[in-house]
Amino acid sequence: MTSFVVPLTFDPSALREWLDAESCKLGFDALRITDTHVGPASERLHAWLAQGRHGKMEYMTRHAEVRSDPALLVPGTVRVICVTMNYLSPQIDIDQEWQGLADPRQAMVSLYARGRDYHKVLRHRLQALSKLIEARIGPFGYRVFTDSAPLMEVELARKAGLGWRGKHTLLLNRESGSTFFLGEILVDIPLPMDQEVQEHCGTCQACIDVCPTQAITAPYQLDARRCISYLTIENPDAIPLEFRKAMGNRVYGCDDCQLICPWNKFAQRSALPDFAERHGLGGSSLLHLWSWTEAEFEKRHEGSAIRRIGYARWRRNLAVALGNSLTASDISDSEKELVRKALKTSLPQADDLVSEHIQWALMPPSA
Repeated sequence: MTSFVVPLTFDPSALREWLDAESCKLGFDALRITDTHVGPASERLHAWLAQGRHGKMEYMTRHAEVRSDPALLVPGTVRVICVTMNYLSPQIDIDQEWQGLADPRQAMVSLYARGRDYHKVLRHRLQALSKLIEARIGPFGYRVFTDSAPLMEVELARKAGLGWRGKHTLLLNRESGSTFFLGEILVDIPLPMDQEVQEHCGTCQACIDVCPTQAITAPYQLDARRCISYLTIENPDAIPLEFRKAMGNRVYGCDDCQLICPWNKFAQRSALPDFAERHGLGGSSLLHLWSWTEAEFEKRHEGSAIRRIGYARWRRNLAVALGNSLTASDISDSEKELVRKALKTSLPQADDLVSEHIQWALMPPSA
């Protein structure tokens, strides 16, 4: 990391105002600045890890100390520039999402994953912003991140004033709810810092009540091992039996706690084409997605965050959803027969992980 030498003409306040304007031009929706101290959040993280609530996400424990101090990740860091970028595409209708969840024929993919991989989108623009800063003030030390390093992103964004922590543990703000991505630039520039904002959840616990697997065990307490987003994405193993019915038709992630949140009435739509829905992922049938070969999966999810889970986990998740459709009362016998046929046809070629879930899906409801 290049060390920043403060020039005699350096005006932090002027640079701060300029940053707001330039970040907006690059598609970011808000920018705030904080220091590197996460305070009590570090203790809460270690307690959460000690309880095993991170599940199979071993990377959380490998870098726990670094997460507690960004200056350990990038020596010389004194400030963290935090940004948000809204991701809801204009065609998204929250009411239609609930209708999709109620239709056992439809595959439900988390809203954030229906477009281009956000890691690439944000990283490219954060890098562009860093280069603009360098052009304005000269060489300085920096590194850009977006959900790609051991950083307590939500806590840093909260401290910076980009919102408050909701009871579902996600960041919320009054202008755009929770439907935004976070990104950071760790810098060695002593920029002016922003203030934290007040919390506005009050007595509401809609997110806790709606969670299909009761993964939000108490306000601000999440057990990842129960969370459908974890189970369908991060979990490399079989879906635990106790959660398969609750998964319903969710095949990649889960948005229920966000869909129910009153603050997402104010969710802003993104004008960026990167986040536009691709390959009909907002309304595809389970059988259509099940018909994809591995080559089709790789091709259609090229540049998508979904590709990271691989074909086997994708099929695992679909098998559970198809199994749930076989117990739905509003699907005809002929439709169920098509599902059974598709599952049985795939069984001989399936690996052990997928095979186990296909066999579960084909079991009689009483089994």
